Amino acid sequence: MANHKSALKRVRSDEAKRLRNRYQHKTTRNAVRDLRALEDKKEAEEKLPAVVGMLDKLAKRNIIHKNKAANLKSQLTKKVASL
Repeated sequence: MANHKSALKRVRSDEAKRLRNRYQHKTTRNAVRDLRALEDKKEAEEKLPAVVGMLDKLAKRNIIHKNKAANLKSQLTKKVASL
């Protein structure tokens, strides 16, 4: 266990960040899954910008790799366009 005051604080803040990152990542994965399941083009076009924004935010914060975000956005855009 950590002995220094700053190290103890780092442990606490790391855990808080981990939980926040996990929540945001899971929420985004669910949004991607829901968007993929949609069959209505109009509804999918409305949801796409929100999901793309979520992916961009995760990539910006290094929760996911920027290339993974780009690949997911590309796949989702292609899927929505083909509806």
